[in-house]
Amino acid sequence: MFVHMSLHYPRRGQEQFIISSMKRYGAMMKGKPEHRQTHILRDSRTGKLIGMAFWDSRADWERVYPEMEAAVREDPFHEWEEMPPKVYHLEEI
Repeated sequence: MFVHMSLHYPRRGQEQFIISSMKRYGAMMKGKPEHRQTHILRDSRTGKLIGMAFWDSRADWERVYPEMEAAVREDPFHEWEEMPPKVYHLEEI
């Protein structure tokens, strides 16, 4: 299993823009047989947004990544976020 996880730091009032972007990114995964689940979560204490996508393997995620990246390429994250998102690639051991 492979998990692509992103941690976003929204500016006040910009949360919905990031959530919409995360949904567009996730929509590109739908229907791919190697994709298992996608979740958009919010930390209730800090307001940070977390995206988690579960795949059969890293290779499967990498094959679809160009489509996902293209869906959000023009989004002005620098205007919406306090700092760049932290991205984690987690592999089952």
